[in-house]
Amino acid sequence: MNVLVKIYSWESPRLCESGIKLKAGDRVVVTAEHFNELGVVEADGNENCPKEKEQVLRLATTRDKENFLEKEKEKEVALDFCKSELKKLNLAMKAIDAKISLDGKQIIFVFTSDGRVDFRELVKNLSLKFKKVIRMQQIGSRDEARKLGDCGVCGRAMCCINTKNNLPSITTDMARVQQIAHRGTERISGACGRLMCCLAYEAQSYREMLVGMPEAYSQISTDEGDGMVIEVNAITQEIKVKLKNGKYLTLKKEQLK
Repeated sequence: MNVLVKIYSWESPRLCESGIKLKAGDRVVVTAEHFNELGVVEADGNENCPKEKEQVLRLATTRDKENFLEKEKEKEVALDFCKSELKKLNLAMKAIDAKISLDGKQIIFVFTSDGRVDFRELVKNLSLKFKKVIRMQQIGSRDEARKLGDCGVCGRAMCCINTKNNLPSITTDMARVQQIAHRGTERISGACGRLMCCLAYEAQSYREMLVGMPEAYSQISTDEGDGMVIEVNAITQEIKVKLKNGKYLTLKKEQLK
């Protein structure tokens, strides 16, 4: 049953309006951003659980679960129709997913696009077809990859899939501080075409290890003369220096002046 519902994590045990205490595994109805959705309590008191903006309304009934399954079938039909309309209207959009509210009154179509798109005609056609309130939600390439799911170059599930909160901001500085920016964009980019999320895991540790060490290609003084730093190894805490006389030295961090 777990695969049939959306997953939420709670920072601590919570009480429904009826006063029933929630525990891990309970199916619940929650208030999401646009309408009520079905969820399952993944944790009940783990201090490491992230805070969520959804609030529990009540425990889910058998009818709620059946209704969810019905809406999942309906959304596939809605998504196929939306894709066909995109082709007819020649809109530069890619429909990724659709969500139908439990009460069946609203549909959210999730899409990606490289720029702004005038989709008013599309919304009009969707409203006439399904007789529901239509919302369009644009997401980025990282969110698209998380929805579609896949494996990374490491062979494990992509990091974004296991990120329950908002995806972290990945910057080129994270690649630079780990000394892998020179590998090229293709080798440090994920399936979404953006910098890999895993670059964030060790970036801070590298920053701490590099404290007090010179930057590559900077000029320093050694016991054997002045030279240029041509390599910095944060893990071994060593630097490689080329002296002006052409000699190469490998120095430990504590040997630096």
